[in-house]
Order: sequence, then structure tokens, then C-alpha cells
Amino acid sequence: MTEEPSTLYAKLLGETASITWKELQPFFAKGALLWVEPSLDLIEVAQAVAENDANKVSAWLGTGEVGKVSESQALALLDRDPPLWAVVVAPWVLIQDRATT
Repeated sequence: MTEEPSTLYAKLLGETASITWKELQPFFAKGALLWVEPSLDLIEVAQAVAENDANKVSAWLGTGEVGKVSESQALALLDRDPPLWAVVVAPWVLIQDRATT
């Protein structure tokens, strides 16, 4: 059984782009970055944030699978400079390290 992706999912998927940590640093400084663990679907998380799905987002925040980028995490990203995927769901920029998947 195959499910059709929602219109919002497709829109967010189309707005997802590869980005470097250097380009994301201003958003980190503003506290606007949300880290999404590679085990999750970045677009599914973005859709839940966009739809204010408190149950899903709270669960991910509770397990640490989604959260604000910490200072130590930012330093590690600066050192490693991995390829990242990002999608904007204002006021957030959701990011994910795609190199580890």
C-alpha cells in the first residue's frame, strides 16, 4: 500500500537544499537552528513543525531526536564541515547531517 505524499510534504521536499555550516552560522547565532537526527525523515519533521503537531514534535524533543543546536554541536560541525540538508519552517531552519546516513 503506497501513500501519496501530502501537498505540504512535497512543497517542503522541493525547498530542501544542501548547505554548509558556514552558511548556517548566522541562524545558529539567532538560536533559529533545529537539529534533526539522521534516523528521522527531515521533511516529516518539517511538516510536523509547520502543522504545529505538538504530539510528534514534543515526542522528538523528549527523545533528543530533534532539538536546538548546542554550542558543542556547533563547534563539532565547524570542525567537521559535513554536508548538511536544510529546510526552512519559519522561524526555524531544520538541519540534518546527511553524510552519516
